[in-house]
Amino acid sequence: MTSNNQHWTAKNMPDQTGKIAIVTGANSGIGYETARALAHKGATTILACRNQQKGETAVNQIKAENPQGTAELMLLDLADLASVRRFAAEFANRYDRLDLLINNAGVMTPPFGKTTDNFELQFGINHLGHFALTGQLFDLILRTPRSRIVNISSLMHRRGAINFDDLNSERGYNRPAAYGQSKLANLLFTYELQRKLQAAGQEAIAAAAHPGWTATNLQQYSGVFNFLNRFLAQSPEMGALPTLYAAAAEEVHGGDYYGPSQRFESVGYPKKVKSNGRSHDEAVAAKLWVVSEKLTGVVYNFTR
Repeated sequence: MTSNNQHWTAKNMPDQTGKIAIVTGANSGIGYETARALAHKGATTILACRNQQKGETAVNQIKAENPQGTAELMLLDLADLASVRRFAAEFANRYDRLDLLINNAGVMTPPFGKTTDNFELQFGINHLGHFALTGQLFDLILRTPRSRIVNISSLMHRRGAINFDDLNSERGYNRPAAYGQSKLANLLFTYELQRKLQAAGQEAIAAAAHPGWTATNLQQYSGVFNFLNRFLAQSPEMGALPTLYAAAAEEVHGGDYYGPSQRFESVGYPKKVKSNGRSHDEAVAAKLWVVSEKLTGVVYNFTR
């Protein structure tokens, strides 16, 4: 199967038996469909969720379908760096490998708010939380042959710019602009991570995906999107396909970016797509990396 195949679905995924996968924000929407598909293909799939009740419901729904693999819940609040540390430590105690880390969780255009560590919610959860999580699981990732990190961005990255003078939107909060910044940060992080992995001679790869226009509760703060969902959006099952392709298709390379293939990447089966020029600015990516390590206190070690 190539990324040009117009009808790639979860059924086309290679067998994932023996693999360990983490999917953040897996209790609903794209994250749930991603975790469900991986479990059905044989992976031990950890649903990393903030809400225990919703997480347990999701795990039970997957288990009721008798997947080849297993689904398990582990609590993770990406808006709290202490929770990220606890999650990573607990995971390392339970497992000695990590084949797939899918950084899916996110918030979209909420009212202005701060994380536990005083970061603006969208930048803090969508980027910094996942940056910290990946860094604290990094030794396991490097120890696992052919492991992958998949970061979920958005078409909205095109509206983003990294405002280093006001990363936390304290001088003025524009919901879509802050969301765009966080989604651009996801791509800058992906590409810089891949460059560093390659330079260190590591075989782990970092790739990215976006779901196009998918009907999920991510749009709960936007009445317009919520209304238009019923006419223009695709299902979470379809929206998860670019993520699954990036996570499992054999021909994926580090630094690849996948999205839907039709209607300006808003719907359709997955294909390789291009992000904007700003996402490939290596100077901005390098600066964002240094700032992210400083803000989170998580420093990556590329040698082991």
